Order: sequence, then C-alpha cells, then structure tokens
Amino acid sequence: MSIPEVKEKWSGKINEVTIGATSAEGGTRGSTVTIGGQTGIPYLDFDGETPNRPAIAIDVMDVEPIGWPGPLAEVYGDVWSDPVAWAKRAKELGAEAINLRLQGTHPDEGDHSPEQAVETVKAVLEAVDLPLIILGCDVPEKDQVVMPKVAEAANGENCLLGSAIETEYRTITAAAQAYGHKLISLAPCDINKQKQVNILIGDMGYPLTDIVMYPTTAALGYGMEYVYSILERGRLAALSGDRLMAQPVFLDVGFEAWRVKEARSGDEVADQWGPAAQRGPAWEALTATSLLQGGADLLVMRHPTAIEAVRKTIKELVGA
Repeated sequence: MSIPEVKEKWSGKINEVTIGATSAEGGTRGSTVTIGGQTGIPYLDFDGETPNRPAIAIDVMDVEPIGWPGPLAEVYGDVWSDPVAWAKRAKELGAEAINLRLQGTHPDEGDHSPEQAVETVKAVLEAVDLPLIILGCDVPEKDQVVMPKVAEAANGENCLLGSAIETEYRTITAAAQAYGHKLISLAPCDINKQKQVNILIGDMGYPLTDIVMYPTTAALGYGMEYVYSILERGRLAALSGDRLMAQPVFLDVGFEAWRVKEARSGDEVADQWGPAAQRGPAWEALTATSLLQGGADLLVMRHPTAIEAVRKTIKELVGA
C-alpha cells in the first residue's frame, strides 16, 4: 500500500519587492536587492519556490552610537563617528544594503536639522553604491519634517523608507509615493494591527506591492518565540490568499540582539557565560537564523562573525 504525498496547495504568494535602482533604472546604485516571491512555507522545497534568498543589510548610524559593547567597537569604533566611512566599512564586510539610521535627528541625541540629514544621505549615496534603507529617529514630530526632505534628496534611488505606523503614516507614505521609494509598515507584533497599517497606507493610493512589513522582533530568550509565531501566522495567511499579509518581512535583528544583557556584558561574566567576543555574535546569529525560518526576508545585522554565520545558513537553506 503506497502512502499518498501530502502537499498544500497555496492560493497566494509573497510579493516581490526590489530596493535600489541602477543607472538603467534611473538611479546610481551598483546593485539592487529583491526580496519575497515565495510560494510556500519557508525553505520547504517540495511546498513551493524561494526565488529570492533573504538579504542582509548592515547597520550604519549618522552619529556615534552610545553604549555599543566592545565586540562592536572593535569592528566599527574607528569609523563610527563618520557615516560615510562606516558605510564603506559595511560594504567591505559584504553588506547587500546599507541600513542608515538618522538617529542624530532625535531631539535628545543631536537634534540634527532636515538639511543635515539630507547632507548625510547624499554623502552615503555618493560614497557607496549599495541600496539604501533609511530609518528616522522614531519621534513622529521630527520624522514628519525630516523624512520628506530625505526622500526628495534620494529621488530616483528607490530606497526603503521607515517607518509608517498606525498613528503616523500619511507624511512618510506621501513622501515615498512622490519620490519613488519603497515603504516599511511597522506594527507591534499584532497581525490585525499590521493589516490596519497596510490598509491605511493602501487607502492613500500607495501600492500594497511596494510595502515591506516590520512586525517588530525580539532577541533570543526575550520573546522571540512569540515573534516567530506572528511571522508564521502572517506567512500562512499570505499563502492562503490574504493580500494584506503578502508583503515581505524586515527585521531589525542587530538592534535587538545587542541590547540584551547576555550580549552586552563583558568578560566579567566569562566564567559563567563565555567570552564576550564570542557570546554577542552568537546571540545575534542565533536570533537571526531562528527568525529566518519564520519567514524573515531582510535582516539588519551588525557583527561580521554573526553575518557570516547567517550567510552560511541562508546558503544551506536556499542553495545556489
């Protein structure tokens, strides 16, 4: 007696989203990044296709970071006072995209003007030809002023702008639409809220197919299991035909992984937890590889050792 093959028949697929524009597309990028397009459960070849492998962006800030631990200082400490030099270092480390945080525009962390932010974005675009993700400072009143100027300055480069949230989405959505950029929609680990943000963005005439979702994330040991379950449920909904959940997923892994005590603590706890130089990168890598299997498409990371481990995992999961 033969056992019949059990295979799901999915009616939906994840949207493909491309970030960056080459000269042939009206931009100046030397390469682009395309994410999404899956037609089945992550990495199950018999269930569907994975036409685009997950991508890794490296974090760059427009000001010197506060409180980054020693292992990160060893990699970036000589360049992190200069976002251009930092972006060049990220490219040397094999970044597929640059995740530029305009943290210096935060009222309490420099209060840079929109003009200063524009200068930074232009300088990074000129120095490094990778696709650019641009994140504001998460203060809506300031981002409303800064992000439209930044979007205009990067006109034609097809950047990924973040983030549109339920209480503040109009300004950044209009800027992304006016200047030809992709858009991150952010919701706090809640599928219904994520759908609501996507609906609000869509109601402004912005294409759902140009949205990348950020359902927030957590580090290993700090609620990652719940985040994983949200990713899994969202992916199943999308594959079942839900157009409001068919967007690829962006996750800020490095930010979350490097702010937990296990990654931040130095060698004073090495006897119990192992040396800091190994512990932090391992925490970031394990967080990233776990979330990949939930359906993450674009990861923002920091430490080169963690990045290399995740690249190896992606290659093993997706193949050549």
